[in-house]
Amino acid sequence: MYAHEIDYKIYGEEMQHIEIELDPSETAIAESGAFMMMDDGVEMQTIFGDGSASQGSSIMNKLFSAGKRLLTGESLFMTAFTNVGQGKKRVHFASPYPGKILAMNLQELNGKLICQKDAFLCAAKGVSVGIEFQRKLGTGIFGGEGFIMQKLEGDGMAFVHAGGHVFEKTLAPGEVLKIDTGCVVAYTSEIDFDIQFVGGIKNMVFGGEGLFFATLRGPGKVWVQSLPVSRLASRILAYGSFGRRKEEGGILGGLGNMLDGDGF
Repeated sequence: MYAHEIDYKIYGEEMQHIEIELDPSETAIAESGAFMMMDDGVEMQTIFGDGSASQGSSIMNKLFSAGKRLLTGESLFMTAFTNVGQGKKRVHFASPYPGKILAMNLQELNGKLICQKDAFLCAAKGVSVGIEFQRKLGTGIFGGEGFIMQKLEGDGMAFVHAGGHVFEKTLAPGEVLKIDTGCVVAYTSEIDFDIQFVGGIKNMVFGGEGLFFATLRGPGKVWVQSLPVSRLASRILAYGSFGRRKEEGGILGGLGNMLDGDGF
């Protein structure tokens, strides 16, 4: 399995986008909706799945490979961007919400990375984007982010997106990290991922952090995000439902906000 060798540059701080430089005939693949802009001479084509060699050449193999993506909540299709012109061309992809774009060299990660189902952004053609089933029943039922995660395999560059600040931690053999399930962005294949019950009746009733957290046991690397998109969405939903005063914009609206410490 040989992926296309692409160059890249990441721009921005809180709302990042990535520029991928393609030599003639080189291709990058991306999730639907990630595209931002591209040079003239780059051809955009919708494809089944990821277009990697692991899909096989038959129609049924391609349909089966693409169909597995439905289990992670993604589309059957991906978009391929190919330089069909002369000289180097560039295509840009944007992050979907505030956070960081992480460049993952799969060749340096033993050819495999497991990540949250909405983390993948784009990759060099030849990288296989599949699914990873959680092997333990408790992990699948109580994991918080679902029984199925994405699996990136190959020897090329892949790019994933995470919310807020991202922390990379290398775990020694036997070292355990306990973490909120939604804060796990990705981890290498050597990591043992499991779910642990939060003990204590007070923690269960008043803790506000859920009944379970993830445990990751080394050796391997783990990437952690400070702002999971699920947490961001729930706060926005709560604000939209309860945060706006009915009298907002009137005389009492400003006074009420001032009393709450929100100012005018």
